[in-house]
Amino acid sequence: MELNTIKPSDGSKHSKRRVGRGMGSGFGKTAGRGHKGQKSRSGGFHKVGFEGGQMPLQRRLPKRGFRSMSISGRCEVRLSDLEKLPASEVVDLAVLKKLDVVNHLAKSVRVIMSGTISKRIILKGLTATKGAKFAIEAAGGSVS
Repeated sequence: MELNTIKPSDGSKHSKRRVGRGMGSGFGKTAGRGHKGQKSRSGGFHKVGFEGGQMPLQRRLPKRGFRSMSISGRCEVRLSDLEKLPASEVVDLAVLKKLDVVNHLAKSVRVIMSGTISKRIILKGLTATKGAKFAIEAAGGSVS
């Protein structure tokens, strides 16, 4: 194979439609624009959604609700936040929500290695980074 012999496969390339080149082309005279009207004239276009002055659909329909794309159900908790919690061995999502450590909309929590921990705690249903898991286990706790 050489670069000067490469061709596209048969049927993959179509010749461009040449409008306004006589009646034999099939697109002569009005060049596929029909007769009269704004869209038949040069420069005769309007913005998307324009309905000739009638109230457009996107303005007629009621707007309702809003869901922020920046809010997700994931939260992060530092080891120093866990250190400040009152004495309780088992820590899960419900406990963190109850003590206002995480947002009430949180669906999953990840414990990150920031600060130190000396308490013995057991994480249930929460994930932890490698460093955080090592620190919790070194303090006598566990992650499950």
